[in-house]
Amino acid sequence: MAKKYREIIKIDEERCNGCGACVPGCKEGALQIVDGKAKLVSEVYCDGLGACLGTCPQDAITIEKREAEEFDEEKAMEHARTARTEASARTATQRLACGCPGTMAKSMAPKKTSEAKGDDIQSQLTHWPIQLALVPANAPYLKDADLVLLADCSAVAYANLHRDFISNRVVAMACPKLDDAGAHVEKLARVIEEGGPRFIEVVMMEVPCCSGLYAIAQEAIRKVGAEIELNKKVVSVEGEVI
Repeated sequence: MAKKYREIIKIDEERCNGCGACVPGCKEGALQIVDGKAKLVSEVYCDGLGACLGTCPQDAITIEKREAEEFDEEKAMEHARTARTEASARTATQRLACGCPGTMAKSMAPKKTSEAKGDDIQSQLTHWPIQLALVPANAPYLKDADLVLLADCSAVAYANLHRDFISNRVVAMACPKLDDAGAHVEKLARVIEEGGPRFIEVVMMEVPCCSGLYAIAQEAIRKVGAEIELNKKVVSVEGEVI
């Protein structure tokens, strides 16, 4: 394909930390995380309008003018559709290879105060599984629920997690840096559309890569056109809500 002098995105690899926040914001699917860095999949998929710029917490994405292959909207949309289909397929089939019964969905009651021993912290978990990839999109406990989208690390960093964030809520855990952000967008969109939570609160760490989790929630809501309240809480590496 012939090249022309036009605007196209530029990624500063030194600034990029691979958080993946830019990936769900590109409707053409022109961006992917490869070897821990955001990469432009193909010049023909990038329209150069820069919808991804505001999503990068590291300011690693800019617009430059240079010789590049012309943007092909038809190819870009086909690529995006294929990527969404593949992400949905991965989400639908993502189970433990052994067929472990631990992936089966179930509801349960949080521990009662009378069952606690001394100052023991009580679990407030009301369902299983809790990984976003494994949570059934149409689980009954999602209906009109307050959903906590929890960054994996925050479960360890914040000591009062059960009391402050899990009590009377449904939990879905994910990592925006190490997981497949596109697959999480697809799965969360299905949860919103089929499960019907009324509210989502993203609980994430202060580190820049964790901001991708909020971007995943934003894109999932946008994707299904839902009117749903979205909130976020940020936990410091010292274990404080900031």
